Amino acid sequence: MLPIRHSAFVPRGTYKQFRPFHVCRILTDTVQKIDRAETGEVRAMAKETAERFAAARALLVMIEEMIDGATLVDKYARIVWFSDNQMEILGLRSLADVVGQEIERVIPHSRMREVVETGRSFPLDIMQYGDRTLLVSRLPLRDERGEIIGAIAFALKNSLTYLRPIADRFNKLQSRLARAEQALAASRSSKYTVENLIGFSPAMLEVKRLVRKAGQINSAVLLLGETGTGKELVAHAIHAASDRVDGPFVALNVAAIPENLLEAEFFGVAPGAFTGAGRQARPGKFQLAHGGTLFLDEIGDLPLPLQAKLLRALQEREVELLGSNQVIKVDVRIVAATSRPIQDMVRNGSFRADLYYRLNVFPIQLPALRDRREDIENLASVFSERVAMGLDQPMRDFAPSALDVLRSYQWPGNVRELANVIEQVYVRTEGERIAAEDFITILPGEFVHLPAVAKTPRPLSEAVDELERALIHAALDDAKGNKLKAAQILGLSRTNLYAKMRKHDMAP
Repeated sequence: MLPIRHSAFVPRGTYKQFRPFHVCRILTDTVQKIDRAETGEVRAMAKETAERFAAARALLVMIEEMIDGATLVDKYARIVWFSDNQMEILGLRSLADVVGQEIERVIPHSRMREVVETGRSFPLDIMQYGDRTLLVSRLPLRDERGEIIGAIAFALKNSLTYLRPIADRFNKLQSRLARAEQALAASRSSKYTVENLIGFSPAMLEVKRLVRKAGQINSAVLLLGETGTGKELVAHAIHAASDRVDGPFVALNVAAIPENLLEAEFFGVAPGAFTGAGRQARPGKFQLAHGGTLFLDEIGDLPLPLQAKLLRALQEREVELLGSNQVIKVDVRIVAATSRPIQDMVRNGSFRADLYYRLNVFPIQLPALRDRREDIENLASVFSERVAMGLDQPMRDFAPSALDVLRSYQWPGNVRELANVIEQVYVRTEGERIAAEDFITILPGEFVHLPAVAKTPRPLSEAVDELERALIHAALDDAKGNKLKAAQILGLSRTNLYAKMRKHDMAP
């Protein structure tokens, strides 16, 4: 604040050289344009305002060597005056061209309007002017009654030389924030498309068709299927196939959140809504998914009291933060999923029928792995490649006997269990190929069939020779007669393989 008249700032003998009356003339002209029929009291107030602006300008001129630029605005955030170095920074030629204009038209990111509207001062603020970084102070200007009549701003010369460590830290924090925002945006984008749905069985071809169709509409989708069938992957694919692909994809596993926290996760929390709540509002998943897709996994585990609130949010397309009465509009496409028999739950009253009908607009039934056994070989190969890359090991192929084991198993855990079994094989066994015996300690024994051992006692050497001969035959069959490849399968050199073939009277 500058409550003292300009004559107190400038010695009488030197006042003339600062020419503050130029500002007075500009302000007087402006006042005359407003209304020439004003009362004497209003004219007196305008004169006082002009005098205080002149005093402020005179003070800034006195400390011109200490500042990099200065600005004066009136109480409407209109430009009153720029210092010469400020004009130079902004690339302006004439002060008369900008006087009376709103400050944002000349400095788009100026905060001077905030100063005159709130009366708050901003003693320190880092601002970018082109390639120059300045430390700016902004202060309100008041009259004798304490009312806002304008604001002043100035940048300290060479301030960043002394504050360089703080400025560097500020720039680093800005860079880290930008990277964090990019990473957050990437984490909320679609990770999978229809092409990531592996399999060409009739059941999977139908799923892919329905996913593409779901991408063309904006209705709610309900994914049904056993656990481990890939419901979240399908949800990602639906989002990627829709016109919301550039919006966020937000997932919430209802079964993984404690019941007393679910409402906050859905709708967000207002500041101070309960003991321990933060001072800043925390948005819920609906707000985070605005303009995109909200995936509600295991929706069948949603408690009944919260089902009513979710139904209202879906119907009205609006939410209220926990502890607030403010209504927030949201634009969200819902994809829900459950592994529970939700129709039976509706019949016995554990799931609201009206919410079920709201979610079950476009149902997609995902097949169990045992119902598409023809896809097991492709899935196993993909998982084998992924695990090998993750463990930095060579990829291992599957022997026919190993694939027979995988096809004969029932897979209660579906695709997720298959991925787990392949990883266990890599970690717990060795060899260039994955054989049937590698599953002995991983899968139930009745699904792993090894060569039968004769019950009649006989010499060990004879049994070993028979087993060796059978293994050589099997390796040659797998290698389609290629001796070098068969030797590699058996872990032998080609010379040793030929020697054993001659030993067992096998044609080379």
